[in-house]
Amino acid sequence: MRIGILTGGGDVPGLNPCIKAVVNRVSEAGHSVVGIRRGWGGLLNANPDDPGSWDDHMIDLTPEKVRTVDRTGGTFLHTSRTHPGKVSPEDVPDFLADRIDGEGPFDFTDHALRVIDKLGIDVLIPIGGDDTLSYGLRLHQEGVPVIGIPKTMDNDVHGTDYCIGFSTAVTRGVQFIHSLRTATGSHERIAVVELFGRYSGETALVTAYLAGVKRTIISEVPFDIDRLAELLVEDKRVNPSNYAMVTISEGARLLGGDMVLSGSADAYGHRKLGGIGAQTGELLKERTGEGIIFQQVAYLMRSGSPDSLDLMVALNYAVMAADLAMEGASGRMVSLRGGTYSSVPISVTGEGVKRVDVDELYDVENYRAKVRHVTGKPMFLY
Repeated sequence: MRIGILTGGGDVPGLNPCIKAVVNRVSEAGHSVVGIRRGWGGLLNANPDDPGSWDDHMIDLTPEKVRTVDRTGGTFLHTSRTHPGKVSPEDVPDFLADRIDGEGPFDFTDHALRVIDKLGIDVLIPIGGDDTLSYGLRLHQEGVPVIGIPKTMDNDVHGTDYCIGFSTAVTRGVQFIHSLRTATGSHERIAVVELFGRYSGETALVTAYLAGVKRTIISEVPFDIDRLAELLVEDKRVNPSNYAMVTISEGARLLGGDMVLSGSADAYGHRKLGGIGAQTGELLKERTGEGIIFQQVAYLMRSGSPDSLDLMVALNYAVMAADLAMEGASGRMVSLRGGTYSSVPISVTGEGVKRVDVDELYDVENYRAKVRHVTGKPMFLY
């Protein structure tokens, strides 16, 4: 059996250990693994008629080649946000340019299937979030055996309680916030900390909850800047160290406003997020007259090595995915549900959305985490 593996979308800590564990498990059983570089981009850009193009897009993986990859963060296979079923004209490889007809986007799934066949891949294991796994579902529907592994620091893949990368992202956020207290308190200011989170505010919410930050603005609830200013001024006044802090999701919106976006949309329809924290800081300064510290944690949340929880989940997801692949399963995604490892149909990723349970976990009036009860909740309250 020959198994293909790739990583797509944003990088998170835990990807390299996951890849290594798949390779070791599969190799011990006498099978082989090929790594596809740059996510689905590897399938799009590899030319089956040009063997010279393969080295840049594929790599045979053995236990010896992956022996030390788990010692670093990120993904040594690299990643991209390529969608072979929705390719813009400027992203079409030169050897496929003769198929451009119109403005696009263009569907090159038939080409991806040809590359998979040329590689001799029996089962494909994509590691990614909703976007990456959605194309995995497409390939499954085209007849390719697929076993998905969920990863995203937003922890918002439907069908699983946990995604690789979430714990480390929160851990980093808590550490940075506690460090930032030094400067914020020394200068007696208000700190606005922007964290990743496009549609789900869980990362900002849980980070604030664990770090003891009184106020948090999440993607799910548009906020009133005047109300936030009032709350933060009061927080600062009652704090013996005379400072205040608020975390904010990058996907947060002012009342009556939109997400702060830049650049053109990627293949999955997403534009680059970031800037709501700076905008909020400026508005708070205007309304309060207080000094503001704005800190965009962003990529630091997903940099470096995984914490112990992400490492454990990454390894166990890898073992499950490898075993399912070798057992002949297809169209599955490994998952954690109710504290138990299991697998679900990969189609569940498109059956709903995971968002913060605002009624249970958030005080809308006071912009703060409010856990009404813990009994019966999943480990991360989500």
